[in-house]
Amino acid sequence: MDSEVTSEAQREDGEYAVRIAASVGAFTRDEWNGFSGTTRTPGKPYNPFISYDFLTILEESGCAVRRTGWQGHHLRLEDASGRLLGAVPCYAKSHSQGEYVFDHGWADAFERAGGSYYPKLQCSVPFTPATGPRLLVNETSDPSQIKAALGGALKTVTDRVGVSSAHVTFLDDSDADALEGAGFLRRIDQQFHFFNEGYGSYDDFLATLASRKRKALKKERREALAKGISIDRLTGSDLTEAVWDDFYAFYMDTGGRKWGRPYLNRKFFSLIGERMRDDVLLVMAKRKGHYIAGAINFIGSDTLYGRNWGCIEDHPFLHFEVCYHQAMDFAIERKLKVVEAGAQGEHKLARGYRPVTTQSAHWIAHPGLRKAVSDYLARERREVAHMADVLEDHGPFRKGERTDAGRPVDD
Repeated sequence: MDSEVTSEAQREDGEYAVRIAASVGAFTRDEWNGFSGTTRTPGKPYNPFISYDFLTILEESGCAVRRTGWQGHHLRLEDASGRLLGAVPCYAKSHSQGEYVFDHGWADAFERAGGSYYPKLQCSVPFTPATGPRLLVNETSDPSQIKAALGGALKTVTDRVGVSSAHVTFLDDSDADALEGAGFLRRIDQQFHFFNEGYGSYDDFLATLASRKRKALKKERREALAKGISIDRLTGSDLTEAVWDDFYAFYMDTGGRKWGRPYLNRKFFSLIGERMRDDVLLVMAKRKGHYIAGAINFIGSDTLYGRNWGCIEDHPFLHFEVCYHQAMDFAIERKLKVVEAGAQGEHKLARGYRPVTTQSAHWIAHPGLRKAVSDYLARERREVAHMADVLEDHGPFRKGERTDAGRPVDD
């Protein structure tokens, strides 16, 4: 642990102690597993991205470390006796890459005005635009009290370590409410998710679509596999090193062409296959006996999280089949409620994915920058909410099939 500060949040019996840990590995596995949502337990929520294994693998593989611009600054909240009550996965960042909530414009404006935007604190799961808990609370503690304390601790740490800001991204509703109550600025954005409305099969889902849309998706799925392509779904012991070699080649080829520098290395995938194989679904496309494309998904308690895709051969509609349709099939079969298909992508709308509000919370230390960002976010929230309504109205569903899932936050 690098340092210790005292948060502004008060308890009846004294103050909380807030310590900064340089790595998730500074927590014991038992300590981390004591936070809600971090372990797969029957009947309880589980998010694989906040698990001890996923976060330590990012560090052990060298993907989220100081030299890549992700220096661990994880907060641990303790009571006067040293008992761990809460934590925040947090990084000191020297850039804004790998976050999927874009603040480059804020950084540029502050730098032009003579300020120093970097380093900043980024409270998130690196390279992972998936909603989940960010203010982690021990299962034996009161969530509202500890989340309020963690919000105060983040503000205090921002001041004490001398950074410009703290950003908590892809957080759930309760965390967003707690941070807004602590004075953070709320930001909303949009993704596209599939909601399993108790379907027994993909055909049950198709029955909710307008006739023309239903026929188009059936044709799309046929054409995706028209050139002798077959699909394998791999999980558990199916995830061999040979399979990871193939998938990594797809990831590097597509990621290098599209983004210039893929964030994840080969060691990361080996460690995921070793420690989290039952939480992983690889959808792999095969032609002439060889894999040619694939997508990696992570399996939560009620959600399938689509993450990275890659290919070494281009075929019409194959991306849609591997990333979206197969994920829907799997979710229906496993009775998962939601498929989160990653950031952006209005093309998902035509395939039955619906616009959903995502949230982030931002503490800006400089009063002038905070005021400017606050004004901008008020306008942005109105635009995002309006666009969600427009997109929902242009979805493929028959009239009367619209749900209220993922409706935007009112301004």
